[in-house]
Amino acid sequence: MTSLLTSSGAELCKGLLGTQISSNGRCQFSDISSGCAKTRYALAKFSSISCSDARGRRLRVTAVSADRGTKLGESDEKVQNGSTNGASNGAANGVAKKGADNASKIRTTILQKSTNVSVYDHSETPGPRSVHNYMEQVKYFLNDDGGPPRWFSPLISAPTADAPSLFFVPGMDGTGLGLILHYESLGRLFNLQCLHIPVRDRTPFTGLLKIVEEAVLAEHARRPHTPLYLLGDSLGGALSLALAAHNREIDLVLVLANPATSFDRSQLQPLFPLLKVAPSQLFGVVPYLLSFIMGDPIKMAEAKVKRNASTVERALQLRESLLTLLPTLPTLSEVVPKDALLWKLKLLHSAALYTNSRLHSVRAEVLLLVSGNDQMLPSEDEARRLKKILPQCRTRYFKDSGHTLLLEGGLNLATVIKGAGFYRRGRTQDIVTDFVVPTQDDFDDAYEKNSELVWQAISPVFLSTTISGEVEVGLQNIPNDRPVLFVGNHVYFGLDMTLIIYKVFKERGLMVRGLGHPVLFDTQFEGELQEPGMSDLYRAFGAVPVSSKAMFKILKNGQSLLLYPGGAREALHRKGEAHKLFWPERSEFVRMAARFGCTIVPVSTVGEDDIIDIILDLNDLRRIPGLEEKVSLPTINIRGDLNEEVADQPVHFPFAAPKLNPGRLYIKFGKPVITAGRERELQKDKEQAKAIYKHVQGEVERGLEYLLWKRQEDPYRKFVPRILSEQSVGGYKQAPTFKP
Repeated sequence: MTSLLTSSGAELCKGLLGTQISSNGRCQFSDISSGCAKTRYALAKFSSISCSDARGRRLRVTAVSADRGTKLGESDEKVQNGSTNGASNGAANGVAKKGADNASKIRTTILQKSTNVSVYDHSETPGPRSVHNYMEQVKYFLNDDGGPPRWFSPLISAPTADAPSLFFVPGMDGTGLGLILHYESLGRLFNLQCLHIPVRDRTPFTGLLKIVEEAVLAEHARRPHTPLYLLGDSLGGALSLALAAHNREIDLVLVLANPATSFDRSQLQPLFPLLKVAPSQLFGVVPYLLSFIMGDPIKMAEAKVKRNASTVERALQLRESLLTLLPTLPTLSEVVPKDALLWKLKLLHSAALYTNSRLHSVRAEVLLLVSGNDQMLPSEDEARRLKKILPQCRTRYFKDSGHTLLLEGGLNLATVIKGAGFYRRGRTQDIVTDFVVPTQDDFDDAYEKNSELVWQAISPVFLSTTISGEVEVGLQNIPNDRPVLFVGNHVYFGLDMTLIIYKVFKERGLMVRGLGHPVLFDTQFEGELQEPGMSDLYRAFGAVPVSSKAMFKILKNGQSLLLYPGGAREALHRKGEAHKLFWPERSEFVRMAARFGCTIVPVSTVGEDDIIDIILDLNDLRRIPGLEEKVSLPTINIRGDLNEEVADQPVHFPFAAPKLNPGRLYIKFGKPVITAGRERELQKDKEQAKAIYKHVQGEVERGLEYLLWKRQEDPYRKFVPRILSEQSVGGYKQAPTFKP
């Protein structure tokens, strides 16, 4: 009988895991047979891992099932209102309580629901996690039973049934809690398994490699067509690379945070011999030194600061977070005591030697997460070296982060993985089935990092149109009962796209996917140390390279789209062409929208002429010999088959500058065009489809004329009066606009 580890409600074969916890949390021994072989595993007490302080403090301990038919594992506790309602291990002789039965039914239902929209519960958002949670939880992982390294799975809402498995291999601490800040976000994408190496364990590097390899091979045998993810932190990064070198035939994806393959070139090498002779009395200061060497305490403390707090509140919260963090640092001396630290240094040395000699065999996809302020390892230089050696290696660079990148605030690891284009559920990436709808927290985080300053500067006004044709401030008239195809004019370099997607999601709960020029997603333009940029943002929030095939698949799957028929010609228009449409003659989108009964909503955007000045346009570039070729990107013209104005636009770097006193952006959503019930008619009658195409185009043009006229009535059109008005009420209320 093969043992099964349940992770977020999904079964995972691992005969080696053997960690079994009864409902009372006592240590046990378990005999698990596999074929003719019989293995005895030492089982240690593990603390329940809290997944959400705001979600009823739901807890779960590590669970191993001895029955392939058991989907939900052997131990599940639900703690509410201070009292525990749980069921004992399914194999134990306990009496299951009613609360656990109900929870089991709920989780079984979740498992049976397979959809591209995540089943993650958005209604109750947990408070921000930080290194404080690590310090609180780690003390429960320090009890040593002398047993071997083992795997555990945190309790989080189940991902979709076809979600790939992710094995987290920890760094020097070995606890496996290094992902504690990312449990919820990664748990929406993966079945999480975290390796725990007990403090007193002295398994050599090759032994650890064998443990991880057996787990990976078991999961590969169970789901051979699903990619396997290895997330390696420091030491775990070296181990993951070694495993990939041994298993070239397996579809592996490696995400490595500052891998320890550069350990022998560490800037701390001269200090390591001193640790051997340091008196035990002085070793108490080592945790404090390590905390500043391994990471930036301020960035770690920032993770506890609430995102929507004011500047003053954020400063006070950061101060409080730091003050509460410092007293917990002595816990590190228990996580890595002197003898364990000396052993880990030897382990790092052997890991670097072993892995570096086998790098030439690695064929897996590799995403390197590189810290620019790593005080322990030369991670920047190592990233450059690995990128040259590994054939499928790319980087994401975090210039202000320290060695313990995964425990610092400001990093959304799930968004980084999706943004780099590394998330997939099959052999190749599918733009529909591999897309997981972001949460409102994901949107707010992206807004704060990328769009908040732009939003404050241009204070965009959103209007929508009723069925009867009346214009109102707000988006309440955008239909959200079926998929919507938004069709509009492209402002310069797509300034409005992220604003529209964010606002529609926030106010109407509608996930809109953008279509962008393929050059925006081309990885050949990435640098050696590539910081997350706008391309990552587009990928993470569902944008895909524009093509008729992509549009067909997305609409067929019932998702909404944002389309700019004018494409690059409008996005990089010439001087004096603001608010002018360059649409092709053929009705590209109407028949496809009608085929799936999508509602078409015209979108008109005005205001770029108040926000930016175009310094050089394509006509200017063509007047200077050789300049157009130098600034244009080597990409195909996706409209090259059209002998029209819309096709005359190579993609080049924009030459524009923001105005010192920027105006406002006005975005009007027109009257919806209903295609439901006319699918056959519009599919067969091209003239009818063309008539609707011209109608939508006319609606966009009339919307532009309306906004150009009405914005003259806006008393807060210019930046200075607008910002003064908004700051007078604390900056939390947008300045009013014209009356529609």
